[in-house]
Amino acid sequence: MTQRMRQGAVATALLLGALLLGTTAACAGPGQPPAPHGPPAHGPAAQRGFTLVASGDVLPHDSVIAWGNEAADGDGYDFRPMLAGVKPVVSGADLAICHMETVYGEEEGPFSGYPAFVSPPQIAAGLRATGYDSCSTASNHALDDGADGVRRTLGAFDKAGVKHTGSARSAAEAGRPALLTAGGARVAQLAYTYGINDQPLPDGQPWAVNLIDERRIVADARAARTAGADVVVVSLHWGTEWQTAPDDDQLVLGRKLTASRTGGRPDIDLILGTHAHVPQAYEKVNGTWIIYGMGDQIAGTMANDDGDQDGRGNQGSIGRFTFAPPAAPGQRWRVEKAEFVPQLMDLTSGRVVSLPRALRDEPDRDDYQEARSSISSAVLSRGAAADGLTEGAG
Repeated sequence: MTQRMRQGAVATALLLGALLLGTTAACAGPGQPPAPHGPPAHGPAAQRGFTLVASGDVLPHDSVIAWGNEAADGDGYDFRPMLAGVKPVVSGADLAICHMETVYGEEEGPFSGYPAFVSPPQIAAGLRATGYDSCSTASNHALDDGADGVRRTLGAFDKAGVKHTGSARSAAEAGRPALLTAGGARVAQLAYTYGINDQPLPDGQPWAVNLIDERRIVADARAARTAGADVVVVSLHWGTEWQTAPDDDQLVLGRKLTASRTGGRPDIDLILGTHAHVPQAYEKVNGTWIIYGMGDQIAGTMANDDGDQDGRGNQGSIGRFTFAPPAAPGQRWRVEKAEFVPQLMDLTSGRVVSLPRALRDEPDRDDYQEARSSISSAVLSRGAAADGLTEGAG
């Protein structure tokens, strides 16, 4: 199912050049000067660890759009209340990464849900207010509204102050990751998707969306590392919808990517998966954590492949990883603590719920207990508990 695009050499050259010039993030749009960044930190700052959280697909169906409008009292859209339940988890981390599955429309619309999504750009402000720093935008819906949809989406993230990677408005933008600073580390986020729903790439824009290509991903990761990234995070939109178990493509690609090394040091430090619409396993492979699928963070009523409403489509997990500085120069930043926080898009309230926190307040909610159990079963299904993964406080 994986589509491949052989543009690795060009993309990697652009990436390395952009990094060496000091570009800090893909959020710098056309005509905007990139924010400068200095040399890697030294001294005490370089020894500070950091926490990173990441969450699943933001998929605004018509009902989600309506809830956003209702929260703004019918005058525009406000998605901050929808995400307020997970704000303590997200904003409490040093670095927070989201996944925007759809593209944005104009400020006043029109908007649409499934199957061709065009979402309110006010979602970007809601994500920023929740505490997100960067968002992957490579998905099978990334071209639902063509090049204009890409342009509007990235522009809205720029305006909100959220960095982004995975789709682009120019070849130069496509060739650089989102660059972030957390603790004493410089973090690079890269993002790719398995496909774009058989839509053609825009004329003259073969770089508009990053497609999964093993060699390109490794080359991009190595370029980011060479240019000074201490930690390389790869967001992958992959897998089989409605399948809890990771499919063979995920397993094979995950093994290959985590096995890639330069000078004995892994090229990739963390893999974050989206797309399946159900929670999938966490697994430590070749010493590197992979989340095969975080499930949906925001979604309306979800119907599975049989056309039946399936509550798993509103379940997800937030991955939380605590990175410690390297034990010696040239070694990797290591994950010293790995956690997951079960979450649920509660369709009765139109709010995202952190289940550990919600169950402290309402321990008798059977629906919350069942969702928590279902998520935990999926997350731990490949033996991650033996490698130290635990449920984190919400």
